[in-house]
Amino acid sequence: MPEGPEIKRIADSLDAVLTGNYIDEIKFSFPHLKRYETLLSSRKVTSVATRGKAILTAFDNGWNLFTHNQLYGRWLITTPEEIPITNRKLRVSLKAGNHIALLYSASTIEVLHDTDLQNNCFLSSLGPEVLSGEISAGTIVKRLQSKKFRNRRISNLLIDQKFVAGIGTYLCAEILFFARLHPGTKPSKCNNHQLWSLASQILKLTRRSYVTGGITNPPYLVKRLQKKGKTLREEHRFSVYRRASERCYVCSSRIYRSNVGGRPMFHCPCCQAQG
Repeated sequence: MPEGPEIKRIADSLDAVLTGNYIDEIKFSFPHLKRYETLLSSRKVTSVATRGKAILTAFDNGWNLFTHNQLYGRWLITTPEEIPITNRKLRVSLKAGNHIALLYSASTIEVLHDTDLQNNCFLSSLGPEVLSGEISAGTIVKRLQSKKFRNRRISNLLIDQKFVAGIGTYLCAEILFFARLHPGTKPSKCNNHQLWSLASQILKLTRRSYVTGGITNPPYLVKRLQKKGKTLREEHRFSVYRRASERCYVCSSRIYRSNVGGRPMFHCPCCQAQG
């Protein structure tokens, strides 16, 4: 499933072609949404923003298109003359001038009025947006120390969108590695330095992934790996995620894979020793 950085990049692309423009035509494939086609057609898009791993497209009449890609959803921005032939199911299309934005395969699509946003079960439960620019390391440390979160395993906590919004499986593994914390650690067992390190890496790795298009390794390590022949993106992208049994770049220990809540988790048993 795409994580916060990938969704933010998609939202930025949609924002560039939709915001400030009037929608010439909008179409929904789901029958229960078709009644909104007239309501949203000929309306101006005022913003396209992320909400965790979802996207909220706002219109000038107080209505919003809420979409969540889930695992298979994909947005495509093209021209009306270049709509691709695909086996994917088209769910939403928005035509604005010379551009058309197409959402394929997504299953979570709603149209919500401004007055209903806070009542939406998904939106109302989200924690602070990691990529919003309005969250600080201090805010994250306070949340880690709070009664609500302090006694949970960090590997479960980081992917809980109620804690902070936008982190998924790969970011969780990479953040814990760079913070040098074992996935089973609880915030209540961390000292102040560890909490601040974790909070800083949450911000740093998520923003790095957004800028690089999903690469969490620092630039110096990426260059070093490329010089060694690891030129494919997947070969230099991560430090631990999807690198089970490979050598840690820091200590040369074998990366270990486990399962946390049905999700794969990767860590270095030396750099992230438990205890």
